[in-house]
Amino acid sequence: MHKVNPPKPAPPRSPSAARRSRPQPEQSRLLLFNKPYGVLTQFSGERTDVTLKQFIDIADVYAAGRLDKDSEGLLILTNNGSWQHRISDPNHNMSKTYWVQLEGIPSAYALQQLGQGVQLNDGMTLPAQVTLLANPPSVWPRNPPIRVRQSIPDSWIELTIREGRNRQVRRMTAAVGHPTLRLIRAQIGPWHLGDLAPGEWREVAPVW
Repeated sequence: MHKVNPPKPAPPRSPSAARRSRPQPEQSRLLLFNKPYGVLTQFSGERTDVTLKQFIDIADVYAAGRLDKDSEGLLILTNNGSWQHRISDPNHNMSKTYWVQLEGIPSAYALQQLGQGVQLNDGMTLPAQVTLLANPPSVWPRNPPIRVRQSIPDSWIELTIREGRNRQVRRMTAAVGHPTLRLIRAQIGPWHLGDLAPGEWREVAPVW
């Protein structure tokens, strides 16, 4: 009598692999959304939360990556799992550009630190591109306004990174002595915020 060994269970798939293996929709869609301050990058939440549902009425689209509740600017949504993975997975090195309002005016050394990499509690950041802006970007007023300290000036930088750590930009600027007052994502890869007002979205064609 032969003993039959039970089949070995299949190894668990990573969430990213599961996304890639999902059947793709007949019509793939890609949306650019200007996320206002205080909005969650999801379609559900607590009763008092403001979510994407209040702005976007298209079914089965999901954010490709995240943008913190207290940050603003460009968010990409899609119903195509492969596109979502390609945009959000750090292994694809898709650049993200931010306009960052800082407390204080950073020195040349502080800017150099941001550009070369900053030591955070989860390791050294990768090199980044950073520019001190001579004039603030032309952006909408934030609601509510940032806190203002009359004795300390503020400044704006443009920062481009290729990572996706939790609250990375805020932690980077704090590490060089300049807390972030306001954070706006202006660009992801080839997609730019353009003239989208807060709460507005538009559909675009993919670039692949």
